[in-house]
Amino acid sequence: MALNTTFRTQETEIMDDFMLEGEELRLALDQIASINQFLGGNTITLGGIKKLLKKTNVSQPIIIVDVGCGNGDMLRMLADYGTKNNLNFKLIGIDANAFTINYAKRLSENFPNIEYQCIDIFSEEFSALKFDIVLCTLTLHHFSNEEILNLITTFNKNASLGVVINDLERSKLAYRLFQLVCIVFNLNKMSREDGQVSILRGFKRQELEEFSKKINLKKYTINWKWAFRYQWIITKQ
Repeated sequence: MALNTTFRTQETEIMDDFMLEGEELRLALDQIASINQFLGGNTITLGGIKKLLKKTNVSQPIIIVDVGCGNGDMLRMLADYGTKNNLNFKLIGIDANAFTINYAKRLSENFPNIEYQCIDIFSEEFSALKFDIVLCTLTLHHFSNEEILNLITTFNKNASLGVVINDLERSKLAYRLFQLVCIVFNLNKMSREDGQVSILRGFKRQELEEFSKKINLKKYTINWKWAFRYQWIITKQ
């Protein structure tokens, strides 16, 4: 199949259906989390958090919101990190799919500082939510350019420390390598199809730069990371 990665695809993903539920979704959530761990995705997000924490008093409680939290894997990793480093984290997972939220709650029963909320991030309820750091890992690409501008504006307004975005680079090589990952990890149909669309909905560096300029961000960094990721850190302090 000939690939054209010049522009972001408008194709939707199976997982974009917020009413989706069942075993196939549960398996896809777990597979996404496993691949993210294997390819170092959690480390990219944690690295961004560490940079933001350098600019604050870490003896105080720190509220971290994870948008599009999936099965909660990132938050459980952060809870462990916080415990090992004597950090008082209050962790909140946000997702618009009730099945996903309930599954994340079940997996996080032994983590008292993690809570989950089923919220539409374009709602007034989310717009009113205040936090120190907001995370957006492999979630931003699900939205249109206009929606992204609105989201980043809200993130930037409501975060006291900053925003950490970890998302996909749109490239032919990333797409072809993901096809190999599908074979190695024996991914189910949803994970395979959504993963390929995700890459084609990903970003070029210039697009993230243009978003930053349109929102008039003052302090931010955009860095390419393995495996075909961009780490976009917006700093408030």
